[in-house]
Amino acid sequence: MSPTPTPKGHSQGHSQGHSQGHPQRWLILAVICLAQLTVLLDNTVLNVAIPSLTSELHAATSDIQWMINAYSLVQSGLLLTAGSAADRYGRKKMLVTGLALFGIGSLVAGLADSTGQLIAARAGMGVGGALLLTTTLAVVMQIFTPDEHPKAIGIWSAVSALGFAAGPLIGGFMLNHFWWGVIFLINLPVAALGLIAVLALVPESKNPQGDRPDLVGALLSTIGMASLVFAIISGPAHGWTSARVLVTAAVAVVVLGAFAYYESRIPYPMLDMHFFRDRRFTGAVSGAVLIAFGMGGSLFLLTQHLQFVLGYGPLEAGLRTAPLALSVVVLNFSGLTAKWTAKLGAPVSITLGMVLMSGGLASIATLSGRGYAGTLLGLVLIGGGMAVAGPAMAHAIMSAIPPAKAGVGAGVNGTLAEFGNGLGVAVLGAVLNARFAALVPVAASSLPAALAAAHSAEERRQITHAFSSGLETSQLVGAAAVLLGGLLAAALLHRAERAGENTDAEMAVAR
Repeated sequence: MSPTPTPKGHSQGHSQGHSQGHPQRWLILAVICLAQLTVLLDNTVLNVAIPSLTSELHAATSDIQWMINAYSLVQSGLLLTAGSAADRYGRKKMLVTGLALFGIGSLVAGLADSTGQLIAARAGMGVGGALLLTTTLAVVMQIFTPDEHPKAIGIWSAVSALGFAAGPLIGGFMLNHFWWGVIFLINLPVAALGLIAVLALVPESKNPQGDRPDLVGALLSTIGMASLVFAIISGPAHGWTSARVLVTAAVAVVVLGAFAYYESRIPYPMLDMHFFRDRRFTGAVSGAVLIAFGMGGSLFLLTQHLQFVLGYGPLEAGLRTAPLALSVVVLNFSGLTAKWTAKLGAPVSITLGMVLMSGGLASIATLSGRGYAGTLLGLVLIGGGMAVAGPAMAHAIMSAIPPAKAGVGAGVNGTLAEFGNGLGVAVLGAVLNARFAALVPVAASSLPAALAAAHSAEERRQITHAFSSGLETSQLVGAAAVLLGGLLAAALLHRAERAGENTDAEMAVAR
C-alpha cells in the first residue's frame, strides 16, 4: 500500500510528534500574525494619507484610486496562485519571499517621489501580500494539531480585525507627526524581524505529492479575479452600465468560466473542482462571500457615518471604531470562542455569530440618530459576531480541503473575503447613492458636493438627513445579507455534518 500524507497536515520528513504539533507553534503563530498585520494595515492605512498625497505628489483623483486599488487588485488576483505555489514549492519559501517582496515594496513606496513610482510599489507590495495572506494560514494548519486549529485560527482571524481598526489609527498618528512616507517605512523593521524569525523557527512543509505547476490555471485565475475586482471597484465611479465596467465584467466571467472548465479537465489542477461537491466546502464558501459582502460594505459605510453624520475627524472616527476590533481580539485571544465553537458545533456557532453581526448592523442603522451609544452597541455586537463566526467559517473551509492543499484552501478563503468586501462596498455604496439622490434637494453626486451647493441652513440640514437616511437603508441591506449568509452556511454545514459521519466511516474502511 502506498504511503499517504499524514492527516495532521505535516509534510514528510519532520521529526516533531504529530500528536503534539510543532514545539514552538505559539511563538511561530505570533511571528506570522505580526507579518499578516502589516499586510492588513496597508489595506486601510493609505485612506488617511489621501490629502497629504494629493498636495505633496500633486496626485489627481485617478492617481489616488490607482494607489489604493493597485494593491488590492494584484493581491486579490494572485491569492489562489500564491496558495498553490506555497503547496508546490514550500510554504516557508513562499513566506520568506512574501516578506522580502513586501519589505522591498514598502521601501520603494516610502521613498517614492512620483505617483507612478508609488503605484508600482503598491503593486509589488500586493504580490508580497498575496503570498503572506495565504502562507500564514497554511502554516497555521501545518504546525497545530486539529484540536488546536479552532483557537489558532481564532487568533489569526483576530489579527485581521485588529488590522482593520488599527490602520486608520496608526496612519492618523503618523501623519500628525511625520511625512506620508513613514506609513510605508514602518513596515521595514516588521518585515526584517519577520524574515529572521521565519528563517529560524518555521518548519518547511509542502505537498508530498509535488503536483506539477498549473501555469495555465494560475494565469486564468489571476486575470479572471483581477478583472472581476476591477469591475467592482470601477462601478461606483464610472457607472455600472459603462463600457469600462461591462467589458471587464464580461472578461472576468469568460476567463473564470474557462478556469473552472480547464481545472476540471487536467490531472493536477490548482483548484480541484471536486471540492465544490463537498457540502462543508460549498456551505462555508457561500456563507463567507455573503458575510464579507455585508461586513465589508457596512464597515465602509460606518466610517462615513462617523465622519459625515456624527461629525468626528478621521483620527477620532478611527478611535470610535476600536470597540469592534477589541471585542474580536478579547474573545479570540482568550480562547473563549474556540471553546464555544467546540461545544456548539460549526453550524450553530456560525448562526449565532451572524445573528449578532446582523443585530449590530441594524443597531447602527436604527439607533445611531441618538448619538454614539447606538453605534457603540452595534460595534460590540458586530465584534462579538465576527469573533464567533469568522474563525468557524475559515476552519470549515480549511478542514474541507486536504491538508496537502492547505495553501490553496487559504487562497480560496482570502479570495472570497476580497471578493465579498469589494462587492459589499460597491453594492451598498450604490444603495446609499441611490437613496441619497432620491432625497437630496439639490443635484449633486456626493455629500460634500451637495453641501457646497446648498443655499441655506435648512437645505444643509435636509442634505445631511438624506445622507443619514441613505446610510440607514444600506446598513439594513448589509444586515439582511449577513443574516442570509449565516442561515445559508449553517443549513449547508448542518447537512454536511450529518452526511459526513457516514463518509468518514466509509473512508476509514477504505484506508
